[in-house]
Amino acid sequence: MKVLVSDNLSKVGVEIFQQTPGIDVDVNTGLSPEELRSVIRDYDALVIRSATKVTADIIGAADRLKVIGRAGIGLDNVDIPAATQRGIVVMNTPEGNTVTTAEHTIAMMMALSRNIPQATASLKAGKWEKKRLQGKELFNKTLGIIGAGHIGRIVADRAKGLKMNVIVHDPYVRPETLSELDVEGVSLDELLSRSDYITIHTPKTPETANLINKETLAKMKKGAMLINCARGGIVNEDDLYEALKSGHLAGAALDVFATEPPGKIKLMELGNFICTPHLGASTKEAQDNVARDVANQIVAYLLEGTVRNAVNVPSISGELMRVLRPYALLAEKMGLLQAQLAQGGIQEIQIRYAGAVSQYDVTPITTAMLKGLLTPILKDEVNFVNAPVIASERGIKVVESKTETSEDFASLVVTKVKATEDEHIVSGTIFGKNIPRILRINDFYLEAFPEGHNLLIKNKDVPGVLGSICSTLGAQGYNIARMHVGQDREKGENGVFLATDSPVKDDVISQLRDIEHVLSIQRIDL
Repeated sequence: MKVLVSDNLSKVGVEIFQQTPGIDVDVNTGLSPEELRSVIRDYDALVIRSATKVTADIIGAADRLKVIGRAGIGLDNVDIPAATQRGIVVMNTPEGNTVTTAEHTIAMMMALSRNIPQATASLKAGKWEKKRLQGKELFNKTLGIIGAGHIGRIVADRAKGLKMNVIVHDPYVRPETLSELDVEGVSLDELLSRSDYITIHTPKTPETANLINKETLAKMKKGAMLINCARGGIVNEDDLYEALKSGHLAGAALDVFATEPPGKIKLMELGNFICTPHLGASTKEAQDNVARDVANQIVAYLLEGTVRNAVNVPSISGELMRVLRPYALLAEKMGLLQAQLAQGGIQEIQIRYAGAVSQYDVTPITTAMLKGLLTPILKDEVNFVNAPVIASERGIKVVESKTETSEDFASLVVTKVKATEDEHIVSGTIFGKNIPRILRINDFYLEAFPEGHNLLIKNKDVPGVLGSICSTLGAQGYNIARMHVGQDREKGENGVFLATDSPVKDDVISQLRDIEHVLSIQRIDL
């Protein structure tokens, strides 16, 4: 088996490949896309970090490729749907750099508070500016943490050791779970208004992109400080510049940027802004950890077929995989759909397996469901291995049940998700051997493809509404790929699950909402 390492990888990982019988490894970094495309056909595994872009074009040329391994968490540089379509397993290493990133956050907060970068530059310039560079203590200050994942929890623990008051906003974590962590859960607005320091620890998702903007910055306490070691694009850099320049914020520290490297952006001109070049995971210990993890995972998969930390394949045996893979893919899509329907923190998911599928060990299917449910919240941090653990940590109750018979279908999977503000029912099945279909969304029964860019529309069941929806989309240049309609005769309402070739923009969504008799509309990406 041949392994290509195309990005800089700690020698610990390279040595594992070199010392494993049956594995040949080549380290060839800095390849252009054209060069990578020309050589990838000779390899069974590809090991990357953040530099290599594994596009659909490269995947299309990878005739032998079985697995892509990322030494780290983020997989924005891998076309996962294209890899999945080709049957290529995509793995990451979600645990190797959590402590390092949390420690960098604390270091940035301390450097910001005590003006360490500014003081270093001043002293090296021959100045002695003790008065101008006076700092402030962290002791007894309030730290607001946005996101209570693994890194956010480590930051909270370290901050409590510094005797800071810690408050947390994470709408996807139950209040009881936060209480068990000995932190106070609050709304985003309360966190913004109360915190002396705010640090961000969420993935970049449609919900978190541009989360810190002109409006949210204005809600922050005057003189507060902001730290972001999570993902670029969560903080609007132009709005942050204005908040720092006006003096509303006392300081900010960024390790990540919307564009990396950022070049000469306006923030660099400000004395109360400090930054590092995405160093959150850049320690020897962390790089050794993720290199060791990815090498061991790839060796185990190539030589034994063992799947660990895969983001697109559940961890089950090859024989059972052939039977359950379609159901696992269906379950993941149903979880994705439920996550986008749910309002507030998810408290419980009930899963009922009916018919032929109930005869199998359904644990991998449930895991796939949880992976889909958590992906919109945590993105690349969740996979088929850690999804049950993360669900447990977040206080999500999982209830499974089985019935041997299914009235209308050979097999049926029914899910009910209870959140703090509502609950939703979604069911699905497999047509033929491997064709997934969504059969029910709450009160509406239909046969929908669980893929692509979709709109879920509820409207009054009166003539002309569907025509107005379609003509509005057409006038804006959107092609409707599929449309499925379910009818609730008692309420006189339709549920429309409509797929478009490209995501529908917010202004067009607003136009659709303004159509008479349209009751609600929601974007659903599967």
